[in-house]
Amino acid sequence: MGVVVDPGVPPEVAGMLRANAPLLSRIRAGWVPPVVQPVERRWPSSLALLAATPLVVALMSALLASPVKPIGFVLLGGFVFVVLVKIASINEVSPHDRPYERGVYERGVYERARWYDGRYLLADDFDAEAKVVLARAQRAIGAVLRSHVNAEGLLDDARNAVMLPEQEWEIARLLAKLAALRGEHKELLARGIAPEVAAVIEPLDRALVTSEAAVVARVEALERYAGHVAEAERAYHARGQIEELRARLPRYEELLAESGADALAVPEIERLAEDADSLERLLRRSVSSAHEAFRHLEG
Repeated sequence: MGVVVDPGVPPEVAGMLRANAPLLSRIRAGWVPPVVQPVERRWPSSLALLAATPLVVALMSALLASPVKPIGFVLLGGFVFVVLVKIASINEVSPHDRPYERGVYERGVYERARWYDGRYLLADDFDAEAKVVLARAQRAIGAVLRSHVNAEGLLDDARNAVMLPEQEWEIARLLAKLAALRGEHKELLARGIAPEVAAVIEPLDRALVTSEAAVVARVEALERYAGHVAEAERAYHARGQIEELRARLPRYEELLAESGADALAVPEIERLAEDADSLERLLRRSVSSAHEAFRHLEG
């Protein structure tokens, strides 16, 4: 699983955080990137080349005006080549500058990680059980957001784009908190419980189980919504295929009429039209069911 980010974090920052999970783990563990100083670039060979240019030009002019003109052309070509190579090398990133650029980037990630601490979650924040539940939620959300019926606006794509990431974050946040408490609870039990403490432990066990069931219920609601969307998606694609076939019907009818077999094909053609109407009704019902599931999800 990747980094889960609060949808309220600016998109450019969220993208940086999601792209740097290993670096965020190091920062979480206490690593601090050093403050980098700008590297001053020096090109002494470029300055020497600039200083030598008038002398070279004068020498080439003298050679071109003399009987040894070919040597002048060779010298001119060589000088132009050297100038072009130097220009290209100036535009390239110096190997000495790469560590500086990497350091600047790492420092940027570090500063944003500190500023938005508590608004992103890493794989280390979840235990095995929580990861399974979170993966289910992410699969359901991804299936909805990637669907054609959502892209075509048959669902409430604007609300999906806002509400589903909020659902992912809230589920992830609760699962991380549940995983932390569950880990502490297991550690306490592993040390052994005195008889006097057993009566207190039992309600805590129930609290963990009840909380997990509530989060799983949220995920199941997401999965039901995704199931309705998948049904609408199937009807959407099937309707498209039927409409494509209907558009070809005149050519088939013409062929059948010319071959004298049109009377035999009428029932099949009529059934194709009926199938298209049935799929249209199925698509409407599926989209309506998805809307109902979405409203239930909001509640």
